[in-house]
Amino acid sequence: MVSVRRVLSILFCLVMAGLVASLAVGYFSSDGIQWVDAIRIVLLAASTMWLAWGAAYAFNGLLSFPLKAGEQAFELVPTTSRTAVLVPVYNEDPVKTFSHVAAMIGSVEALGLADRFEFAILSDTRNERVAEQEAHWFGRLYDEFGASVALYYRRREANTGKKAGNVADFIRTSGALYDYLLVLDADSLMEGATMAEMVRRMDADPKLGLLQTLPKIVHARSFFGRAMQFSTGFYSPVYTRGLAELQGEAGPFWGHNAIVRTRAFAQSCGLPELSGTPPFGGHILSHDYVEASLLTRNGWTVRVEPDLVGSYEEGPDNVIDFAKRDRRWCQGNLQHARVMMAPGLRLWSRFVFLQNIMAYVTSPLWALFIIASIAAPTLKGVPDYFPEPGLFPVFPRVEQGLALTLLVGVFGLLIGPKLLIVVRGALSSGNGQFGGTWRALLNTLTEILTTSLLAPIMLMYQCRAVLEVFSGMDGGWPETDREAGAVSLSEAWAAGWWISATGLVTLGLAFQFAPEYVSWLLLVAGPQVFAPLLIHVTSWNASGRLRDAGIFLTGIDSHPSPVVRGQEAVLARWRGAPAEQAAAPTGRSGGLAPAEADR
Repeated sequence: MVSVRRVLSILFCLVMAGLVASLAVGYFSSDGIQWVDAIRIVLLAASTMWLAWGAAYAFNGLLSFPLKAGEQAFELVPTTSRTAVLVPVYNEDPVKTFSHVAAMIGSVEALGLADRFEFAILSDTRNERVAEQEAHWFGRLYDEFGASVALYYRRREANTGKKAGNVADFIRTSGALYDYLLVLDADSLMEGATMAEMVRRMDADPKLGLLQTLPKIVHARSFFGRAMQFSTGFYSPVYTRGLAELQGEAGPFWGHNAIVRTRAFAQSCGLPELSGTPPFGGHILSHDYVEASLLTRNGWTVRVEPDLVGSYEEGPDNVIDFAKRDRRWCQGNLQHARVMMAPGLRLWSRFVFLQNIMAYVTSPLWALFIIASIAAPTLKGVPDYFPEPGLFPVFPRVEQGLALTLLVGVFGLLIGPKLLIVVRGALSSGNGQFGGTWRALLNTLTEILTTSLLAPIMLMYQCRAVLEVFSGMDGGWPETDREAGAVSLSEAWAAGWWISATGLVTLGLAFQFAPEYVSWLLLVAGPQVFAPLLIHVTSWNASGRLRDAGIFLTGIDSHPSPVVRGQEAVLARWRGAPAEQAAAPTGRSGGLAPAEADR
């Protein structure tokens, strides 16, 4: 069945690309087809194929997602397996990070499972001041929770291999003590019941090498962050279900909020250091997908299961921090070109590497399509009004109908699945936790508008990232500010002035050389002109006002997770702030100790 789904999905992408190409031929041929039109058609078809692949995930998810899925309840089954919960940190705020660890300890302790999990904080911190704070706050964490659970901290002298090297070092020194490793990020949160269920599923399937959950975003504060939080809560379960159906036993690994079988990981996932220098050489930055492919190469099953609720993370609250993280992902994904032909890999794994590369190459393809469209009238020269001998000229037809159909078709691949998810939610009553169907529809349209405005800006950041990688610039592994505040207008201008300039130049060239395309290019160049303002406005901390207005309402707002509440309470206590203040991102007052919050 998985193979059939894959074939049908690929055929769907090819058909969509073919339809768009045929529409483009009809539109571009109004004044005769020349070589520049052929380039435009190829670029448009390739980009459309990528958009269609994203839609294929959604359609597979919609067709396989149960309409009447009941409330998920995990059965706590006794186990003798030992699991290490790994929390790699790199110049993080230790108060924030360790409050997450404290909340998870409280959650497993409340379930009577504290003896089944051991927590290890693996520091790669290079900043000595932060390292001193880590030592201090680990002492506080240990004093409060060390009596109930095994709790460890170690700091590497050299952060060789970044996060992957950090985990590998733990496996070499301590991995033999544990059956499973639950790999987290510094901002990860998981319910104790979810952690126990992951162990149960690993115990039940001896061939299961890695089990990936779908982390949902919490604690978003800005308009940008709340839009992402809504997306992960409302759309992502359906898209991830489709991903699971297509990838089957050769599923993904996203580097965190996943459990791995220690023996399988140790035997399969030793990562090579690529020859040459970064950005294409050196340590593999997007190591997670490579590790998943190595597990499947050795016969282990890798699965993603979106029904594993109770898995959370925090996301960037502004475009600039998102772009910084995306720059690292871009370099890591383009490195996959170096590993996709490694011996023994499954064909599907190679195809996944190609998808990862296309996720970033598509942006330059769109940019080239825009450039070619502006240049086309000049490159094609004066139209030939007498293509055949005779007295009567043949004037070009402006196929506005075809152009509109083409635009609707491309946008339909982006927004169509989202609207269908609203329909599915209405049929299954799943929209209830998002404020009802009308509220979910309004928020979906708001998210689509937000995405449409920010997509041309992200296109520019991704184009720059790809160009930097191909020009030999190493982006490295930048620090993450997980509590970044609003971006000032001056900061937004410094980060986005060049995007504004690009938008103005694009419109100027279009007015000069291709005036018939100006109205269409406004959809892209317009948001680019106002990039600094959009970056600034969408970063405002307005979570309370947005929530009160029902904008981007999610289930975490109306039904707060116990582990999230526990983390908020610990953080408030450690920072000496009122619990209500710590709970501001989700609009709840705290005050419960972690164990109490899980009862």
